[in-house]
Amino acid sequence: MSKRIAVVGTGALGGYVGGYLANAGLDVTLIDFWPENIETIRSRGLELDGVTPEEKFTVKNAKTMHLTEMQDLSRQKPIDIAFVAMKSYDTEWATALIKQYLSPDGYIVSLQNCLNEERIAGVVGWGKTVGMVASLISVDMYEAGRIRRTVAKGGDKHTVFRVGEVHGRITKRVEELREMVAMIDSAKTTTNLWGERWAKLCQNGMKNGVSAATGMTGTDCDRNDAVRRFSIQLGGEAVRVGQALGYHIEKIGKLEPETLAKASENDKAALDQVEAILRPGSNTNPNPRADIQRPSMAQDILKGRRTEIEFMNGYVAERGTYIGVPAPAHTKLTEIVKKVERKELKPAAALLGG
Repeated sequence: MSKRIAVVGTGALGGYVGGYLANAGLDVTLIDFWPENIETIRSRGLELDGVTPEEKFTVKNAKTMHLTEMQDLSRQKPIDIAFVAMKSYDTEWATALIKQYLSPDGYIVSLQNCLNEERIAGVVGWGKTVGMVASLISVDMYEAGRIRRTVAKGGDKHTVFRVGEVHGRITKRVEELREMVAMIDSAKTTTNLWGERWAKLCQNGMKNGVSAATGMTGTDCDRNDAVRRFSIQLGGEAVRVGQALGYHIEKIGKLEPETLAKASENDKAALDQVEAILRPGSNTNPNPRADIQRPSMAQDILKGRRTEIEFMNGYVAERGTYIGVPAPAHTKLTEIVKKVERKELKPAAALLGG
């Protein structure tokens, strides 16, 4: 592949994907606004790690750029594919920065949590906007230039990357993109980007803010009965809002959307089924890094960073209000996480009844 690739935002996910693609020999430029991160990558390479020895290697051949150096792109070959891997609240300005350096057929890929395609399209147009869902990937940048994956690769058990056009047709460029990220982990093209996106939003909405509010790992959240039930309530509300909006919601991890919704509505059989899947120990392949695995929002709280709570649970609550389907658990969690973020509250299971 001779395409020139830029990754705008070399954090956990952007660095992981960009690093793998560069290691595979693709022309990748990593762009970031954290000076120490870029300088570390330049001096010793980008160190990637996973749950198996084969996943531990150092990427030495990726090009790098500080945000302040992006003007140099005007004298270089245009960018064919730009991954925007920034936090949702940084989407518009990051897209605007790379827009002017795109080739005539170049496009932007949203490699992010939440639904940011509309924000990207507002800057570059729908024709230059492509979506990509990274499902159950769990990556953590724990130091500058060092990224670790805290769950096993999906392989044939779980498709990690789902690539799709906003209009739902399978095009040459999404096939090309699928082939590219398949060098990292399992990948597919989808005709249902919005259903995939909403499924990921349901999943993130059950995990990210809950871990951020409680200070617990994902496994510990599922182990706590009250916190797990609150997560199920979040998932069910998000499903009902998505259905009312007209999305055909894909499977949420191992959970069927309708079963999750019924579980949140006191259907005992559905609740038992969902809890059997969520309780720690139900996985026949235990995660060796479960004791350190935290969703991105919990990592943000630990690092003193702003979270994406308004774009995740806050967005579900807002869309619910718009369509007339209440999502009170999402409203409550959004308020709690904002208080934790502002240090008005300390993370604790008791905040969610645990």
